Amino acid sequence: MTAEASARDDIDVLSHHIWGDGVPHAALDELRRTAPVYRHQIPSDLNEHTAAGSTRDWMWFLTAHADVREVNRDAERFSSEAMGVQLWDDPGSESAPTMLGLDAPEHTRLRRLVSRGFTPRMISRFTDRYRQVAAAVIEEARAKADIDFVNDVAVELPLIAIAELLGVPLDDRQRIFDWTNTLTGSSDPEYSATAEDAFNSAMQLYQYATDLADQRRAEPQDDIITKLITEVDGDALGAHEFELFILLLAVAGSETSRNAITHGILAFDQHPDQWAALAAAHSSGRSHDPVPFDLAVDEILRWSTPVNMFRRTATVDTTVGGVDIAEGDGVIVCYAAANRDPAVFSDPHQFDSTRSPNDHVSFGGGGPHHCLGANLARLELSILFDELLRQNVQVELTGPPVRLRSNLFNGIKHLPARLS
Repeated sequence: MTAEASARDDIDVLSHHIWGDGVPHAALDELRRTAPVYRHQIPSDLNEHTAAGSTRDWMWFLTAHADVREVNRDAERFSSEAMGVQLWDDPGSESAPTMLGLDAPEHTRLRRLVSRGFTPRMISRFTDRYRQVAAAVIEEARAKADIDFVNDVAVELPLIAIAELLGVPLDDRQRIFDWTNTLTGSSDPEYSATAEDAFNSAMQLYQYATDLADQRRAEPQDDIITKLITEVDGDALGAHEFELFILLLAVAGSETSRNAITHGILAFDQHPDQWAALAAAHSSGRSHDPVPFDLAVDEILRWSTPVNMFRRTATVDTTVGGVDIAEGDGVIVCYAAANRDPAVFSDPHQFDSTRSPNDHVSFGGGGPHHCLGANLARLELSILFDELLRQNVQVELTGPPVRLRSNLFNGIKHLPARLS
């Protein structure tokens, strides 16, 4: 072990409560400076989840942008499947992993099949509908005296986007929202979700996906579900594979987008000059030039980093950042830390809606597990903020954000506000 790896052993950035008040950037900065490849002990509130199938009571924790990108892009040296990608994944479980937790060749096959539904052409088909939805959601929120921006605005567009994408009734979006909250909020006291609650929600969503597939097999449509279950070159998503993908899409597609939207509102509230500059560009007609919005959206994604971290497992003896990593070691890639690395981003703790270049890793930083929904997420953010500007809406915060107690998602549960 090198000196850098053992420089300190007194920082905890894994416990859920550490993240309850927001991303612990001071601790992450300290680790990046003194121990960018950090031998992190498993805290007591995670032991019950990580003990199964593992003989180690620690994992490597990476905070440097270069190291996070290296591990993310090298699926041969660093497996997603061996121990799962979430810190509490149980490698001894009989439940099948989603696509996130698979390696080649099965991951390659599934990604090839699923990507048929996420081509730019497929996504662009929904642009006009998303604009209509965003306009309606904002107009409805403006009619209320006080709102919870998360539940009244930020939640709606991603859920409706998923509903439109899958061709499911909009009336079902609340059920999907409740299921995903239970699945992602098990570490938060507000949701009080037990392991049994999460399992039951997963099973209900699984059955819902089964019913969707059965409907499309009986009555095919020109939508993503039909494409995913229709054979091309003799291959298609199998029954169990399809349900697991819908589970992944429901959680990743709604949770991450709504958090990025909410963090964007917070960022512009703290930097009103940047919102004014974006509004001025919009009103002058330059909003049709994609550059200002593209830059702002990517900065929101960097700033918010909706997914804090994932786990990988070393498949061979190797090194990262000059530190020896043994085969079987758990390795945590911390996107929240990588996105504030001063070696890559000038003044990294400053929100700059015109930042360019912006090599953030919020979608994984490339490699085989780069987020399939990246284009959809960017579209949702662009449309919502464009519509706020088009309606000349000011979002006035009337209370502090209430954050999700989770080391996985950089989530905001509630944000009191009014639209004027």
